[in-house]
Amino acid sequence: MKRTWSIVLAVVITVAMVVTLSMAGCKTTTTAKTTAAAETTAAAKTTAAETAAAETKAQLSGDTLKIVWAQWAPADYLQKLSEGFTAETGIKVIVEQIPWETFVQKYNAEMIAQNDTWDIIIGDSQDVGAMSTGGHYVNLTEWCKKNGVTESFTPASMTYYAEYPKGSGEYWGVPVEGDALGWAYRKDLFEDPKNKEAFKAKYGYDLDVPRDWNAMLDIAEFFHDPANDFYGCAIYGDNGYDSMVMFAEQAIWSFGGDLGDYSTYQVKGILDSDASADGIEFYNKLFKFTPPAFNDAFFVKCNDAFVAGKVAFACNYFAFFPGLANEATNPYAKDTGYFPCPPQKGRDGQVRQYAALGGQAASVVTYSKHQDLAFMWLEWFIRPEVQMEWAKLGGYTCHAETLASDEFLNATPYNPAFAKSMEIFKDFWAVPEYAELLKTMSETVGPYVVESKGTAKQALSACAEKWTQIFIDAGYLTE
Repeated sequence: MKRTWSIVLAVVITVAMVVTLSMAGCKTTTTAKTTAAAETTAAAKTTAAETAAAETKAQLSGDTLKIVWAQWAPADYLQKLSEGFTAETGIKVIVEQIPWETFVQKYNAEMIAQNDTWDIIIGDSQDVGAMSTGGHYVNLTEWCKKNGVTESFTPASMTYYAEYPKGSGEYWGVPVEGDALGWAYRKDLFEDPKNKEAFKAKYGYDLDVPRDWNAMLDIAEFFHDPANDFYGCAIYGDNGYDSMVMFAEQAIWSFGGDLGDYSTYQVKGILDSDASADGIEFYNKLFKFTPPAFNDAFFVKCNDAFVAGKVAFACNYFAFFPGLANEATNPYAKDTGYFPCPPQKGRDGQVRQYAALGGQAASVVTYSKHQDLAFMWLEWFIRPEVQMEWAKLGGYTCHAETLASDEFLNATPYNPAFAKSMEIFKDFWAVPEYAELLKTMSETVGPYVVESKGTAKQALSACAEKWTQIFIDAGYLTE
């Protein structure tokens, strides 16, 4: 009986195994067929996508995108960066450069004439008001939202480089070159034991990176030695386009003053306040420790004085610091350190920290016949990997993720100071009348700063009077 059940059981097990193996074989065959089909489909899709991309590239090959920017190193970096766009799309990119002295006037003239000279303008932040209200820039608000630009770029850069009116949520550009005024200093001089001992004996605290603007004045005075052709600092003295105004405004903000009320356009009692005067008086005092004939000093002269070994520290836009970090152009490159504008306690007891903004955004020209190419380039430019490449080339990204990355912060000796400056920068008026406002401030404040003519209060009062009339004439303010 046991033997019979054993035989039956063996037969059952054998049959079950055969059935199982047969089913397994069917399943394996089916899975293999399904997998093969999926792989074939995926390969077909990939091939189709590649073919479509190749066909698109072939169609676009020979097309040219024209971008205009000022003549400086970042424009060279952008031309180099755009080679990647050309390799991917077949679209040639030309970054035309115009000298800073005529850059803004040139593209304004072309826009007023409604010419299609360029497809993208990388225009000055202050000019976004004039260009947008004049109908020269394409409104990019929806495009920026759709492509995540408002989330991926720093809020301050979107506000100051791309938004107009401020606070409206209307965007007219994509931040390209973030920039602000910062400082370079001679670490070897600051860290020299004899200098440190002498400085502490005279001022009662340690010689170091300036803890505030008052300390900056002490340090400039300490190193100032005209008899040996050495001077305290290099700062802007030129009262042309915006050089002097940029330094003046950050001094005003740091000491607790302001340029006016940006929502009401009221300037009297604000621009000419005691706190604003404190900032301009500081500017005048610090300017006394610059090299001779610095009344026309802008970015070139400040860098030249530093690399010539004539000054202990210098102020300039971060865009010009690559030249100071390069041993081929700066013999003190290894001994050069960098810091952002320091904080300062105002007469009201509050501590503030500000830096004057520089930099530009890319805007699509209304009259361009190649707006489709312009948007393709913008979509490519905002990619995180492209932003990192932009930063590596020497461009100053405003892309938040890139700015916060260790790779960016460790890429150059000045990047940490730049990243901090992107948190504290502030901009001039962005209204269409900004050029007239700049000129007026230069003409009224400049003589006091450089030549000590009159007082800071008198200079600012004269500026406030003229600004008020400009805003009345523009219809922003009633008499």
